Amino acid sequence: MIRTVVLAVDGGTMTASMGAVRLRKKVAAAGLHDVTVTVRPLANLTDGFDLVITQRDSTDTARQKAPSAQHVSVDGFRGSSRYDDVVALITETNSAVPPEPAAAGPAGGAGSSDAGGDEGLLSRDAIVLDVTGDRDEAISRVGALLVAAGAVEESYVAAMHERERTVSTFMGNGLAIPHGTNDSGDAVRRPALSFARYAEPLDWGGEPVRYVVGIAGVGQEHLALLGQIAEVFLDDELLGRLDKATSPDDVLAVLGSARPS
Repeated sequence: MIRTVVLAVDGGTMTASMGAVRLRKKVAAAGLHDVTVTVRPLANLTDGFDLVITQRDSTDTARQKAPSAQHVSVDGFRGSSRYDDVVALITETNSAVPPEPAAAGPAGGAGSSDAGGDEGLLSRDAIVLDVTGDRDEAISRVGALLVAAGAVEESYVAAMHERERTVSTFMGNGLAIPHGTNDSGDAVRRPALSFARYAEPLDWGGEPVRYVVGIAGVGQEHLALLGQIAEVFLDDELLGRLDKATSPDDVLAVLGSARPS
């Protein structure tokens, strides 16, 4: 049986998060509702997954770390044409195994709401709409919103700029998600988001960006936030609501439920 699928990433966690969203949609459309798709750094991969997806130059390392898993190599995560093959593989593998009896368990699940839960990670004060500027100013803006929210130290903003100089945080669909470098975790006080919508598209290394989401997070919580934001920006209806938002409350209605895990 294939029930746990992981995209094991040696860098480039943003594109892997986008890829995971696309694969989850295909898995759900195929009726494979007991299959989970997650993202994990290759360095933290363990032999506890049924199927591991990696970029080709990382597959040999992944096989050593997870010898019991099936392995699939892709050229890139974001829009891999191999995801249809992955869904076919899961369907074929699982259909050959008799289903296990459903175990009794508590009601609800990972997607259920909890009226008594914690507050979201995005606050009204960390949202600005229809602002202007360039890419560097945008990074400084969402970074300053995280600082003002008490989520990060001021040094985290410099780490966001350093990250951008190393690799673009453009995600597609008019979105960029600037965040700190891997070694800037000590500057993160708590997980949080900030949001800026620009009146006109910014030039983000040759790509058009209207939405800039700052992220403060470390490790798996960072990956979880990337995945949740990617879900929103691959949904045309939700993206349309952000485009038409006239107040921070409108933005919160779309992004306010983000959680670090």
